[in-house]
Amino acid sequence: MGKETDRFMRLLVFFDLPVKKKKERKFATQFRNFLLKDGFYMIQYSVYGRICKGVDAAEKHAQRLKGYVPPKGSIRLMQVTDKQYSRMETLIGEEKNEEKLGNDQLLLF
Repeated sequence: MGKETDRFMRLLVFFDLPVKKKKERKFATQFRNFLLKDGFYMIQYSVYGRICKGVDAAEKHAQRLKGYVPPKGSIRLMQVTDKQYSRMETLIGEEKNEEKLGNDQLLLF
């Protein structure tokens, strides 16, 4: 196995789904439930992430995600290395009920 396949990746999903109608809320809920079932965790509202071991695993989950796209709305998918993800900064204005994880912490489920 090459270094590229052994490197941890983060798969990030950003979405904006309509929820005004009952059917739209149902699609949005099904999409979020799929993300959770597939191992994604909520980073913030409408932003979910998942740790993948290597590019192949990230591609597998990206393909799986494409099968659950609701009929309306906007979804963006981004792959970043674990090192790039660790450089993300969390900027918080007023005090919130949110924990700031250190760069060396890794969430495992």
